Amino acid sequence: MTATSPAPATIPAFCDGIQYFGPALPQFDSLGAAPAVDAATGAIAAPTDRAAVFQTLLAADALRYLTLQMTASKESGHPGGFASSADAIAALIMLGHKNMTTEVGHHAPGYYSYAFLDRSLEAMGIETVQHLRDRFRETHGLLGHLSGQIPGLLAPAGPLGQGQHFAMAGAKLYPGKLFPVTIGDGGLGEPYITSSFGHFHTAYPQTTNFLPILIWNGYSQEHHSMVSTYSNGAMEAYWRGNGFEEVILVDAKAFDDADQPGDYVDSTRFSWEGRLAFTQAILEATDRAAKLALGGTLTVLIVKQLKGAGVHKRGAQSHNLYPGDNLERDYIVAALKERAIAPEAWQLVRDNFARAGGGPGAQVAVTEQVRPLPDLGTLNLVEFELQDKKVSTTAMGDLVVQVGQADPDFVVTNADGNAASGINNINVGLKIVHPTADETYFQQPDGQVYEPLSEDACAGLAVGQALFGARSLWCSYESFAINGLPIWQTVTQAMAELRRPTPATVCLFTAGALEQGRNGWTHQRPEIENYFAAMMRNGNVFPLFPCDANSTQVCYEWALTQVNKGITITVSKSPLPIVSTFEQTRQGLRDGAFVLRETPGDRTVVFAVIGDMTLTPVLAAADALAAQGIGSRIVAVISPRRLYRSTDVAADLCSEGDRHFIDDATFAQFFGGDALLGVTGGTSGMLEPVMLRSTAPRDVFAWKRGETTATAGQLMGLNGLTAEAMVQRAIALLG
Repeated sequence: MTATSPAPATIPAFCDGIQYFGPALPQFDSLGAAPAVDAATGAIAAPTDRAAVFQTLLAADALRYLTLQMTASKESGHPGGFASSADAIAALIMLGHKNMTTEVGHHAPGYYSYAFLDRSLEAMGIETVQHLRDRFRETHGLLGHLSGQIPGLLAPAGPLGQGQHFAMAGAKLYPGKLFPVTIGDGGLGEPYITSSFGHFHTAYPQTTNFLPILIWNGYSQEHHSMVSTYSNGAMEAYWRGNGFEEVILVDAKAFDDADQPGDYVDSTRFSWEGRLAFTQAILEATDRAAKLALGGTLTVLIVKQLKGAGVHKRGAQSHNLYPGDNLERDYIVAALKERAIAPEAWQLVRDNFARAGGGPGAQVAVTEQVRPLPDLGTLNLVEFELQDKKVSTTAMGDLVVQVGQADPDFVVTNADGNAASGINNINVGLKIVHPTADETYFQQPDGQVYEPLSEDACAGLAVGQALFGARSLWCSYESFAINGLPIWQTVTQAMAELRRPTPATVCLFTAGALEQGRNGWTHQRPEIENYFAAMMRNGNVFPLFPCDANSTQVCYEWALTQVNKGITITVSKSPLPIVSTFEQTRQGLRDGAFVLRETPGDRTVVFAVIGDMTLTPVLAAADALAAQGIGSRIVAVISPRRLYRSTDVAADLCSEGDRHFIDDATFAQFFGGDALLGVTGGTSGMLEPVMLRSTAPRDVFAWKRGETTATAGQLMGLNGLTAEAMVQRAIALLG
């Protein structure tokens, strides 16, 4: 096609900002006379309909054009990967499927192009192509990678290997709707993708309405992909070996009439008839794959086409734009002119996209409305007597069972086993979901406990459920949870930006380092708390540290009422004395902390304590100081996030912002004294808000490193967490 400049009166208003238009195609009068997507059904009549094929091809070119022009307008972004998927995305839309997720954050500009064409982005004030260009990669605009704030787009995109979790969670919660997820062959190298599909399908064999679409284009970000050497047969065998019953592969090479070298070719270089034939094959394959997935067959669709098809460069060189790759660069101008379509074609594509699926994605996607939740009623909390010894995790487990019994969509995920964390009562009450029924192990096909041996898969399903509007709980040893945190962080950040309330994503981290002496450093990794300590400043992250079993119950009760937050509850699985009442922890959730014990004296040493087991040496230290006439105040820190100043945290940027922080007077009531010792069995970073605001002479006792020991006391001693050391340091601080 040769670019032309039509009369301004013929250009639709939304096209303002398009630099090049192409001529009307010879077949447009017959094949483009009316939108192929039916307004009533939201889909084309048939994938073999000539007009539908023609208009799908136009849609793919429109997506490529917008993707390249948008990214080049900022000399930044990733056009190449999406370009090789444009035909498949266009086919999905024309077939009426709009609940789309992706594993590839680098495809974001293409998804923004789709959301613009179907009018979803009008909810952000993006009404023209010029607006699209202006708002790309700008604050309050279109992020370089998908986020939680973009209307019509279901899921955020973080590190590779995440998108499939969203598709599976959506499929589980919304039977009868298709949840496609595009996967890049660079991302396919991540070990979690097919294994998570496999476990999910074993656990939920009846849920097949998710559709992975492998965009097999031969390249990763900066080199050939590691699966580029596979034959078609080997790739099909790979997916079948991972449990997929139907593998549908469309190879552009089979349609190449331009004599392109290599196994990966560009369909935009075919003749016009060749392009139509390829587009029809994509439409037919996508339609067949969707119907199989919706009909109970685990299916994968593979589109094999050269990376960068139809944009400025091919292969890995098409992946990223760099400074200087602007709208005046000759190869970008040439690519835009090659993809340019006529104004009437733009209007036709927009009409089809806006009709598809019943309306703009911002109106019809499942994540655009608040999902109704079953009423939990009043949970039966048990307030234990002071000094009774109880296991915190077990007490919380009883509440978890009550939640699961009231909410059939609720899931608990755990990679290392609930029994190992003192919450076997969850297995007993809710049952592990497994095709083999076995009373010994509390497992049955319709259980609510999901236990793949992968923290990524555990975190993925749990946060996917929360993002899509359902309750969940991810349980993990704190030492192993790091493998699931990237997707937890992705979703928690997205929740800060969401345009709707959704249940908080809640975690229970057990088997704290201090309990794991015999296992040595392999099970002693409280450094994970640094992750949450840093995330607290995000505004919607609330790490909670109950001080006993009473406190744990109240923390979980609170978490169940929260929206758009990331909440971690870290407790021991050992029987420990009850030291608090329900009301004290409720104060701790409001004000961040509460005074556990106060002892009068000539001077006052304040202990800011995080955790439950760490209270043991602190109580002993307070007694020793009292024997010398020195007073103390032991403050149990329940929610450190409350102890920051409002200016420390980005709460104002959160769509469902929690802006409660304690004032200086309340802080002084807790932590004002002659000396302050922060004490934690984990990372010192959690004590930052206390250390920032205190003006007293102060110091920190915190985790240093792991070692094999016979008791928790020995491990605390190795890390300097002893009463003797605390007394010595307190006296030194007092001068």
